Amino acid sequence: MSDGTSPHDFSVVICVYTEDRWEDILAVVDSVRKQSLPALETLLVVDHNERLRARLAEEYADARLREEVRVLANAGPRGLSAGRNTGIAAARGAFVAFLDDDAVAERDWLHHFAAAYDDPRVMAVGGRTLPAWASGRRPAWFPEEFDWVVGCTYRGLAPGRVPVRNVLGGNASFRRTAFDAAGGFATGIGRDGDRRPLGGEETELCIRLSKALPGAILLMDDRAVIHHKVPAVRERFDYFRTRVYAEGLSKALVAQSVGAQKGLESERRYTTRVLPAGVLRGAGDALRGRSGGAGRAGAIVTGVALAAGGYALGRLRARRSGTTFSWGPIERADGPAAEPTGGPTAPRAGDGSAERAGSRAADRTRDRAAGSETGEGAAT
Repeated sequence: MSDGTSPHDFSVVICVYTEDRWEDILAVVDSVRKQSLPALETLLVVDHNERLRARLAEEYADARLREEVRVLANAGPRGLSAGRNTGIAAARGAFVAFLDDDAVAERDWLHHFAAAYDDPRVMAVGGRTLPAWASGRRPAWFPEEFDWVVGCTYRGLAPGRVPVRNVLGGNASFRRTAFDAAGGFATGIGRDGDRRPLGGEETELCIRLSKALPGAILLMDDRAVIHHKVPAVRERFDYFRTRVYAEGLSKALVAQSVGAQKGLESERRYTTRVLPAGVLRGAGDALRGRSGGAGRAGAIVTGVALAAGGYALGRLRARRSGTTFSWGPIERADGPAAEPTGGPTAPRAGDGSAERAGSRAADRTRDRAAGSETGEGAAT
């Protein structure tokens, strides 16, 4: 690699929270262990579930696996952002990749990520996420333009290896120094277990990273492929409605943090070009008698309306409450990171002090983010 690090120096962080996904967790770890470019380590970060943490620690207790698969407790407040920050702090690799706990990576996933980092300006690389529908096929009414609803790559993204504003967190990697420059994932945004399905934490981080390092390049490489499970409940229109409304709330939080111009930069093209084309495509299919065309067109129109409603309500709540977000430097397990501007100090993780430091950091985060709750749209 051009920065002098080994191409094998990937730490893969997988955040987990429930035993209901036990078989999925074992499958995703196995997919990392079978990479053509071996990872330096896999970090399983357990979100405040001691029973799951102990069970995973036992599963990977074999001396041969202990260094390859490390099991950590989330050292911060409950939620995906703090879990990822715990993994980043404990990571020993020069690059940190993130993978969802209900996905599996194709064999060359890390290989394609590594190749993009030959350019030292590249600070983040994301990949393509394909849906694995529980029913075995896409619901006829479900538009590909809205595959982000189920955590997958959606129609409208450019093919190949291309610059992007932000990567998608369930299939992404960052240069470790990116977090030294920009800090970690913000709390007060993103998912918290089974609460309202918010998102946007990776968007907020990537925009902040680009501000901290104006010359940084963020890429999407559609050859870095993972397959993401879509359970039956997420194939239903009720989930679709809930998720797109929550996305509107999330975009309001991101816009509050980084400004509406940057926070909605990519969304403007998506809503003015990609979605209208999807409506016309669905209507055309309906006129030709093809199954699901009218449903897809209707789902797109409904999705736009619900997302817009969520965004408007989220902005109103944010203004009234003075919503703020907390982020801070990631303090490495082997020493402190460079101190970026703004945000509280992030918890130390990766050794026996992680839980103690995480408790103190959680208290600081709650104190600093006291105004961040926005009713149903809040997630920590």
